[in-house]
Amino acid sequence: MSAFLILAYLFFIGSLLGWVLEVLFRKFFSSSNPEHRWINPGFCVGPYIPLYGCGLCILYLLASAGDRFGLDSTASGRALLFLGMAVSMTLIEYIAGIMLLRLFKLRLWDYSMLWGNIQGLICPLFSFFWAVLGAIYYFLVHPAILEALLWLANNLAFSFVIGFFFGVFTIDVAYSGSLVSRMKAYADEHQVIVRVEELRLHIRRKRELASMRIHFFFQFQTERKFTDYLKDAHEAIETGAFRLKRDK
Repeated sequence: MSAFLILAYLFFIGSLLGWVLEVLFRKFFSSSNPEHRWINPGFCVGPYIPLYGCGLCILYLLASAGDRFGLDSTASGRALLFLGMAVSMTLIEYIAGIMLLRLFKLRLWDYSMLWGNIQGLICPLFSFFWAVLGAIYYFLVHPAILEALLWLANNLAFSFVIGFFFGVFTIDVAYSGSLVSRMKAYADEHQVIVRVEELRLHIRRKRELASMRIHFFFQFQTERKFTDYLKDAHEAIETGAFRLKRDK
């Protein structure tokens, strides 16, 4: 089985599982969701988060390399492997965050209130969580992944499902990209950073006050022009950050 198909399969599985993980985290643990509501995380419409898809590919490659070089045979070797996983995932998170900030003027997450953070994009606490997640992956998920890859090798017809996923994913990215372009245009015009989590909360509250339906998947779908919501949400402050007027 080709390496491309393996990584495509892992991206497919990781994106879906990461979406489930983020939904549960935001529902039960996230401080940005004090009302503990079900929120569709990320920016895409569908149930997937590409960052986790890339992450699972990296974890698989590192775990496979660890097995090949015998790092799994000693406690120190496994600790080094988990450290490498944490560093890799933190690096992926930082690269994704800095690209969103520099290229599109968007901030999808913010660790600014956490100790040791760098530009609010990464912090030691979440790097520790990545290390824990890497250990969970290695002991619990990696063996299942190897079995799943063996199953895939014997059932290559399933690759059509993966192809269908990437087809839907491509359409979703194109749709989400149109929203990103409008946010970027507004951010460039007003020299601000769009905080997506707060914008999502603003739209939800406006729709609740108007007794309108809340869209779980199409979270930025509105009856009004999307730029009108950006204007409503914008509160100019000295730091140049994008803030939202909280409804009382």
